[in-house]
Amino acid sequence: MRALFYELFGEAPKVAKLPDPEPTPDGVVIEVKATGLCRSDWHGWMGHDPDIRLPHVPGHEFAGVISAVGKDVRRFKIGDRVTVPFVSGCGHCHECRSGNQQVCEAQFQPGFTHWGSFAEYVAINHAEQNLVHLPDSMSYATAASLGCRFATSFRAVVDQGRLKGGEWLAVHGCGGVGLSAIMIGKGLGARIVAIDIAEDKLAMAKALGAEVLINSRNVGDVAEAVRDATGGGAHVSVDALGHPQTCCNSISNLRRRGRHVQVGLMLADHAMPQIPMARVIAHELEIYGSHGMQAWRYDDMLAMIEAGSLAPEKLIGRHITLSQAAEALPAMNRFQESGISIIDRFE
Repeated sequence: MRALFYELFGEAPKVAKLPDPEPTPDGVVIEVKATGLCRSDWHGWMGHDPDIRLPHVPGHEFAGVISAVGKDVRRFKIGDRVTVPFVSGCGHCHECRSGNQQVCEAQFQPGFTHWGSFAEYVAINHAEQNLVHLPDSMSYATAASLGCRFATSFRAVVDQGRLKGGEWLAVHGCGGVGLSAIMIGKGLGARIVAIDIAEDKLAMAKALGAEVLINSRNVGDVAEAVRDATGGGAHVSVDALGHPQTCCNSISNLRRRGRHVQVGLMLADHAMPQIPMARVIAHELEIYGSHGMQAWRYDDMLAMIEAGSLAPEKLIGRHITLSQAAEALPAMNRFQESGISIIDRFE
């Protein structure tokens, strides 16, 4: 198979022929039709994830067609159109049995714990617990865009943040995760504040339903600006970037008894941010992490998409080749892209 891989962290990725994967007894091999380029892939390429073993093929949000099945797989067959949550569960531990595969004690993540989807084929274990059938009407590119950013935002806003219609949602960072959160919040009937440093991303946030736009370069105190715009603060606030400053701002801009959800990864030097704990205590704020979404929860998200309440295809920016991804991956930390880049040609 053709695949993008790197042999050293921080070294320029290469595209080459690598061995095709084989399914385990309870697993499948998926022919990748589309796969998203995500900043989490950049973190992996930089060496921020301890699970990665070199050489490595990145890629964790994808959709495709099953090309091979293990002998123990019953619910899926060759030719099925599927996608997979980027955090997948073993199906046997306490968390999986409780329905919380996103925090499985033995979780696996394609593109991190094993070779991922920047390739023509990818193997997935424990298929019965982790595969999601795709609606016939959904394109592979749209399905791939769900895998990490959109599904993670859905769980963050709907399940963790418990956002309700009429409440204020503040979104810090208008990349793929942030724009997804804005669309989902708008679909739930919430009022949205979008915060970013780039005017083009704020413009996209407005097009998706953000009511208030704040360029953090132009205000002295972001949290105060959000509290002023919302009449006391956001009910729910999401740090969609993953930086000590956006994390602190997201907590600080909440109204009393508000809910902060941390979605943006906090790794390497950012892993131990300072937070305004005095405010958390005095205002009885709630702080949540959000790490992917279970396969069984996709049904509600897919239903909203099919009903037209959500349109994740609007978040897709560029369609690129595998060779172009080799150049785009190292550049992800520059935050130059608007929308999600989708690899759908393995040239």
